[in-house]
Amino acid sequence: MTTVSPNPSPAPAHTSLPHPVAPPQPAMQLRELVFGAARAAAVRAAARLRVADALGEAPATAQELADLVKAEPVPLRRLLRALACYGIFAETPDGRFAHTEMSRLLREDDPHSLRDISLWCTEPWTWGVWPRLDDAVRTGRSVFEDVYGKGFFDHLHQDAHESAQVFNRAMTTSSVQSALDVAELLDLTGVSSVADIGGGQGHVVASLLEKHPSLHGTLMDLPGVVARADARLRDQGPLVERTRIVAGDCREAIPVRADLYIIKNILEWDDDSTRRTLRNIVAAARPGARVVIIENLVDDTPSMRFTTAMDLLLLLNVGGAKHTRESLVTRISDAGLLIGDVVPVNAYLHAFECVVPD
Repeated sequence: MTTVSPNPSPAPAHTSLPHPVAPPQPAMQLRELVFGAARAAAVRAAARLRVADALGEAPATAQELADLVKAEPVPLRRLLRALACYGIFAETPDGRFAHTEMSRLLREDDPHSLRDISLWCTEPWTWGVWPRLDDAVRTGRSVFEDVYGKGFFDHLHQDAHESAQVFNRAMTTSSVQSALDVAELLDLTGVSSVADIGGGQGHVVASLLEKHPSLHGTLMDLPGVVARADARLRDQGPLVERTRIVAGDCREAIPVRADLYIIKNILEWDDDSTRRTLRNIVAAARPGARVVIIENLVDDTPSMRFTTAMDLLLLLNVGGAKHTRESLVTRISDAGLLIGDVVPVNAYLHAFECVVPD
């Protein structure tokens, strides 16, 4: 935005190049960090107002956008100015606002949209548990029940129906976006059957079946989850004849035989549940079967700021944790699986290639 001095003076005949901007001083960095809630709230407000959806290819004024999203123009301009400081929207010299790469990710129609994930990470319950992080660190357990009177999922489905819907949409978005990366990564030479254990709505197995026409797949998850399975896998879907859907809890038993088992982003519970799930895989699989475990790591990854934050949120809401490479290797080995390669799937996920021993 252009600013005008109250006592303008003639421009000098020669202007020098601006000096490089010094990096923020530690005090300024800390001040910005402790106001992190303001940044998260600003992203949430923009997502709920659907400002990114309202903004087209041409820059628009705050007044024009306010008319479209039914908001007051002055506070909307303040919101956009705050977001522009972090590269979410950009302010033009004439005071209009334009899209940036990040603001486009808040559009619902963007193929890589993070709108639902942005809403999920800033749901009302999060503001209640974050201030109790010191208690969770002292005790090593979830504080959710202390704050809301019941466990996380009970609260979500019984008392916070809108938040539960946001959760479902966010998990679907994340799964859809990563499913194609997983399908591209995996070499299925010699594999005729694949089982996605705890596979949610089955986006990974659907992507694999679409890529490999001779492959048969099994999706296993809790009854309420598989009831909403990807339409490609059920009813009259194009993949239904090559799909088996199994309702069950993988922490209790895995009644599935396959050449390849996939476990993606479910080993975040307490250690006992994680160990039981891995041992159930070993008990169910034939010797020589492949097991691919796909997880976020809190180390050895370019997404550490995001993943370590999610790690703390898991501690708060369910007492869970994201893994380090070492901690996941330890649990996999303790279950009796043989670990081969560990390869990145994308900036957020790593795949641990394992085999059931003879």
